Amino acid sequence: MGWKELRQKKWFKVFTNTYILVLTIFAIWMAFFDTNSLLIHRELQQEINKLEQQKDFLQKEIEKDKKLLNELKDPKALEKYAREHYYMKKDNEEVFLIEYEDSTKVGN
Repeated sequence: MGWKELRQKKWFKVFTNTYILVLTIFAIWMAFFDTNSLLIHRELQQEINKLEQQKDFLQKEIEKDKKLLNELKDPKALEKYAREHYYMKKDNEEVFLIEYEDSTKVGN
């Protein structure tokens, strides 16, 4: 197949059309090489999704903390929280921590 025969093929005429060549080059440039390429858009969208998940998590944590703060306005609830989480005690008390066998690590 020579050059003349190749130039006579219909698909060759379509692909060598100036408009088709320019459009193809433009599409490739926009998809891969431009500063706003599809790859960059994909990475940015993944980052946006990650940040939205983090925002939802933090909003839930804020709501949980607000609820805890409202509960701790009561002095009895505050004392209970301090005793359970920080092992605080009154001056005339002794605190005993009880460990069960299944909670301790047993070395063989």
